[in-house]
Amino acid sequence: MRQTLGEIVAARGCAVELRADGEEAIAALREEPFDIVFVDYRMPKVDGIGVLQEVVGLYPDAAVVLITGEGSEMVARDAFKIGAFDYITKPFHRLEDVEIVLDQALERQRLRRENGALRRENLYLKQRVDRRGCQDIVGNAETMRSVYDLIDRVASTRSTVLITGESGVGKELIARALHRQSDRVERPFVSVNCGALPDTLLEDELFGHVKGAFTDAVSDRMGRFELADKGTLFLDEIATMSQNLQVKLLRVLQEREITPLGSTRRTMVDVRIIAATNNDLRRMIDDGTFRKDLFYRLNVIHITLPPLRDRRADIPLLAAHFLEKYCEEMGLPLKAFSPSALRLMMKASWPGNVRQLENLVERAVALSAERTVLDAEDLPEDLFGGERPAMIPVVTVAGDGLHLDTAVSDFEERLVIQALENTDWVKTRAARLLNIKRTTLIEKMKRLGIPLKNSRVNRAL
Repeated sequence: MRQTLGEIVAARGCAVELRADGEEAIAALREEPFDIVFVDYRMPKVDGIGVLQEVVGLYPDAAVVLITGEGSEMVARDAFKIGAFDYITKPFHRLEDVEIVLDQALERQRLRRENGALRRENLYLKQRVDRRGCQDIVGNAETMRSVYDLIDRVASTRSTVLITGESGVGKELIARALHRQSDRVERPFVSVNCGALPDTLLEDELFGHVKGAFTDAVSDRMGRFELADKGTLFLDEIATMSQNLQVKLLRVLQEREITPLGSTRRTMVDVRIIAATNNDLRRMIDDGTFRKDLFYRLNVIHITLPPLRDRRADIPLLAAHFLEKYCEEMGLPLKAFSPSALRLMMKASWPGNVRQLENLVERAVALSAERTVLDAEDLPEDLFGGERPAMIPVVTVAGDGLHLDTAVSDFEERLVIQALENTDWVKTRAARLLNIKRTTLIEKMKRLGIPLKNSRVNRAL
């Protein structure tokens, strides 16, 4: 009967686990969650009611179907009071009756997941509303939550903001979030990359000119300060600005007015300045390459963005975000990174930070064709310093030795992951591949920090 039930459930696309008695069932339930549980009322060691109580305590959303003998409706009623989903009687006169109950249980689990997804989506939308200007920034690390909180507190002010952080961490995203969350949101957000222009062109770009100011000045031209009037001006790579322009920028910050090139006319501007740099401005002050008075004018509010290596918990979130973005752009089915690929990504140093991760995801999507799962082989070698880590490493003892326990643990981890991925994370089959007991495999997974559950597959016991 157990084998027949297993075949019926497996035919519906579920991963199936079979247990001989109530004690074994409870042991399995305590190791990992199940969506649907078929349990006989009469079993040795622990009866069906005992298993039902265990399931309800561990997984209140699981659908438990009690199997009873004919004429045991009283037992079924007691089971309903505890939390059973349904019951079937044995012997099975018609397998169709079992299939009907199974289909109803599967439908309930589907609806439960959809409702859960809707609740998560509503929570996500609420968080987007709560975060307002920060909705385009992905990350839940504690360091990022501190940034969101600071944006909430200063966005509505006109205070100058200095954003610092390594290249690629997303400084312009923070600047745009400050603008969107301010009362200047209906006015322009104007961005200038100070490091992309030579000194003379940058001055013209910032302050504009009048006709005849220089040879090619055939008409008046508004500068970025005037274009950003009543809005926000973002000065990226502020550290590259020359000393001469630093003096002129300082005057604008002090006087709130500009003078276009070739003109004596002063123009008042109401602009909120947000500056960004990946340089250490205090060291540049000590070196004499950046003005101290300008630094203090810019550094009224200081926001420091952490590098990606200091917020590794956000890597799966960012990867999923960029996967969705580029799959949609390229008209491809939604893809996902395999656990082994994500584990390697979590270990990378990411010198290019979030920008490097985004470029990696775009490349992986473009080269993956119709494959929906991206594996370690889809990651570029430069992510690992020019040499891809082997999934099954060849270990040699160098002259300076190695740490044996670490090498053995790493080797064991990769073998276990390969066995799991080769069996769609069905632990019984993975254990057979490794010629070990299922319980031994689970203990290894716990010790190595490998997740026990593949949540994308319905599971039935």
